[in-house]
Amino acid sequence: MTTSHLEASQVVQPALPRLAWLDALRGIGALAVVGEHLMTWALPWLRPTSFNLGMYGVLVFFLVSGYVIPISLERHGDVRAFWIGRLFRLYPLYLAVVGLVLALSWWIPVRVEVPRDPASVAAHATMLMDVVGSGAVVNTMWTLSYEMVFYLLVAALFATGTRGGRGLLAVAFGLAAVITGLALSGTPLTGGWLAWVSFAGFAAGLVCVISGRMRTAACCALGVMALALLLLSSRVPWFGAAMLAVMFIGTAIHRWERGQGALWPVALAATLVTLSPFWAINAGWWWVRPQVWALTIVLAALTFAGGMAWRRRRVPYVLTWLGVISYSLYLMHLPILTLVIEVVGEMRWSPWPMQIGIGLFVMSVVLPGSWLTYRFLEQPMQRLGRRLARAR
Repeated sequence: MTTSHLEASQVVQPALPRLAWLDALRGIGALAVVGEHLMTWALPWLRPTSFNLGMYGVLVFFLVSGYVIPISLERHGDVRAFWIGRLFRLYPLYLAVVGLVLALSWWIPVRVEVPRDPASVAAHATMLMDVVGSGAVVNTMWTLSYEMVFYLLVAALFATGTRGGRGLLAVAFGLAAVITGLALSGTPLTGGWLAWVSFAGFAAGLVCVISGRMRTAACCALGVMALALLLLSSRVPWFGAAMLAVMFIGTAIHRWERGQGALWPVALAATLVTLSPFWAINAGWWWVRPQVWALTIVLAALTFAGGMAWRRRRVPYVLTWLGVISYSLYLMHLPILTLVIEVVGEMRWSPWPMQIGIGLFVMSVVLPGSWLTYRFLEQPMQRLGRRLARAR
């Protein structure tokens, strides 16, 4: 889920025109994920079944991440500053939400998918839960695992001086999605040891990157580790490869826009991602049925294309505002919704006026709550991260 996280708008105010469309896409993606969870519980008659609204939002997020993150890293030219910024951008809110869920576990039990052992702590410490076979304490956090894999791979490419070929990487991950879907019925590697090994590698690698000792070697080792985890220990390897293909599609689009690459790899990679679950052995979910999956991808692609077409025009402020608080909105809405569900109970068969009323109530709590966590947690920690990144 997670979500992409731009370094663009740092305060809640209208974004610069060249960035506003990206914030708007983030806002649309966040609302889609919130809508999927809210409608599943309270407004089932509004929930679309011809495509998956939540996955649509995630795909939009991933396209934005792929479009922005590699170019941002290359523009600033400092992998150390990149990782300091990422850590202070992602972890404060993430740890706060994990702490909130654990603090309420006496009342609302943690998801059964989360292992009750120390390896789960190691998996959460790296955000690599989904690629080491561990459930996350909040369901939406699965997307952070693929974001983290993408960061590790992009940093490795940057450290080795590789600037081009991102379109071919999108195609390569699309092919990997098709091949692993055909070849693997399950995860080749399993066990709590994966969480511990990845935690040790992640911590040691980032210490080297930030301290400047063996920085290139550390980036490469982290990239290799991320790729191995993605293909060998993800919960569903073909799906993980497809998510990385989507992010590298975003990168290829940006390079094409700047005249640094062709557009055909984008079309080929998108086709491979669309076809990846069609013959996959492990594809038993309703939203990866061919028609549903294909329509979800098409809608995400059209949304991103529409954002690009609108990028030189003024974007509605409400969308840019939602984009700025989208990380808080993405992580905070599900714990809040879970609390409301625990108090109110099942709403799917309630009268529709009551369903609409509870839906509006949830949004009236989620939106201000997300703004508060952005304003008083995300913003101060981002500023601290920038100051530390500038320090030598």
